[in-house]
Amino acid sequence: MASTAQSVSDTAHDTLAQKTKDGSVISGGHLVAKALKAEGVDTIFTLCGGHIIDIYDGCLDEGIRIVDVRHEQTAAHAADGYARQTGKLGCVVTTAGPGCTNAVTGVATAFRSESPILHIGGQSSLTQHKMGSLQDLPHVDMMAPITKFSSGVFSTERVADMISMAARECFNGAYGPSYLEIPRDILDAEVPIDKAVIPAPGHYRASTQSIGDPADIEKLADLLVKAERPAVLFGQQVWACQGHEAAISMVRALDIPAYMNGASRGMLPQGDPHHFDRTRSDAFKNADVILIVGTPFDFRMGYGKRISQDATLVQIDQSYATVGKNRDISLGIAGDPGAILAAVEQAASGRSDNGARQARQKWMAELREIEATKLDKLMPMFTTDQNPIHPYRLAYEINEFLGEDTIYIGDGGDIVTISAQAVRPRNPGQWMDPGALGSLGVGTGFAMAAKLAHPNKEVVCLYGDGAFGMTSFDMETSQRFGAPYLAIVGNNSAMNQIRYGQLAKYGQDRGDVGNKLGDIPFSKFGEMIGGYGEEVTEASQIQPALQRAREAIAKTGNCAVVNVWVDPNEYAPGTKAQTMYK
Repeated sequence: MASTAQSVSDTAHDTLAQKTKDGSVISGGHLVAKALKAEGVDTIFTLCGGHIIDIYDGCLDEGIRIVDVRHEQTAAHAADGYARQTGKLGCVVTTAGPGCTNAVTGVATAFRSESPILHIGGQSSLTQHKMGSLQDLPHVDMMAPITKFSSGVFSTERVADMISMAARECFNGAYGPSYLEIPRDILDAEVPIDKAVIPAPGHYRASTQSIGDPADIEKLADLLVKAERPAVLFGQQVWACQGHEAAISMVRALDIPAYMNGASRGMLPQGDPHHFDRTRSDAFKNADVILIVGTPFDFRMGYGKRISQDATLVQIDQSYATVGKNRDISLGIAGDPGAILAAVEQAASGRSDNGARQARQKWMAELREIEATKLDKLMPMFTTDQNPIHPYRLAYEINEFLGEDTIYIGDGGDIVTISAQAVRPRNPGQWMDPGALGSLGVGTGFAMAAKLAHPNKEVVCLYGDGAFGMTSFDMETSQRFGAPYLAIVGNNSAMNQIRYGQLAKYGQDRGDVGNKLGDIPFSKFGEMIGGYGEEVTEASQIQPALQRAREAIAKTGNCAVVNVWVDPNEYAPGTKAQTMYK
């Protein structure tokens, strides 16, 4: 019976393929694939379902890679990670009902992180609308608050057109996700190909390289040339819009100390005189001109309250809605960060203020001294041999382990916050973390996507043990698709970022309720999926274990898990101050 069914399926596919080749008819699923290919999508992340299988058929014909995962959350995170790594549209395809709801966390993460992904979701046939069909939910309404565009598709002829519309919105202003629901009968229906609307690639997009008001460019150039104690913070958008080269050029041309967050970490090498990373609070308290580029005044910035009220504050962002949100600014420019920074450098090139430039040199020397002092204070924790292992020692060893092309991913709470004190990616785009939503479980999808996007780069993901337990089964998926990576678990058997505040508020008797986990030797998981696994209980063994894992990955092409037992009673400074809630 199975062989007969397969024969019928093959015959149907051959018939459709022949019709499409002849130019007579095409199905909705094949229109999806053609539209995705026109958008530059070469990979979709998905978990199968009866509502969406014609999309797979179309993707096979268009040469689009289909990566099938074990949980839709991972698929959505992978689409997000792929977008961050490639600069192109990421794509996740889910079936209806739980397929969609399982992906919500990943889409919401992309929404808060301003990552351009298209989520295509299945739905029951229009002929079954409101009848209680299998997996029927109001997906469009559910996804609207966490996307830039959310809609259904109600005719097969419009499938490709609607995908282009949704994809276009992903890059409108600040980047973000779109959702498109396509009912099964719309996907399965065949329509005359000459009746289908298929927008031509590159013929329906306006330029997004806006520099805002040219008069404001002149104002900013004048401010920076005359500033004696300037500082700039480059956020996620600078990398996302590929504006990092313009950013680097500007800070070097104008002698401005630069701080980076998100994917912009690594934009300047450690030895660059304009690279600073431990004195941001000092700079923001004492600078006369502060430039914030591509990052909002959200909780990570104290909603802008941690910036001196006496400074001239300038904000550049892709979104008009973000400029000036949560605190007053002196000057705001909405547009493309890279284009704006290049225009500012050009506007400033004919101006000079020798007194201000000399003052800036002195300012940077002062900040460099503070940086050195702060690093000296951290070194005892970075190099301690204490047992249980200090999490700062783990972070330090990971930084020592990273290569020039290693992509580093942090997935967790306290362990990732601590790693930010030590881990310094060598190039831009080689740092990925949960972002503003604080989602645990991003690491597996991010790592898979990073390795698929850059097969010749090493990928290292540091998990907290809580985060590892959420999505790690899809390490097998990454391995199955030839994308092995190294998972390092900072294991303290607890959700420690929450545990600290709970202990402080309720005391020892109630502080461990709801946040303590079991003592799991996660190295066994690496071995279970056919990869490498190792347990580490001594600080001196961290580096040798990481090197053995690297060698095992190179030799076998499989993943590796190094489980490092860290002290459950050590916390990040931000956790102790509970700054995430202030």
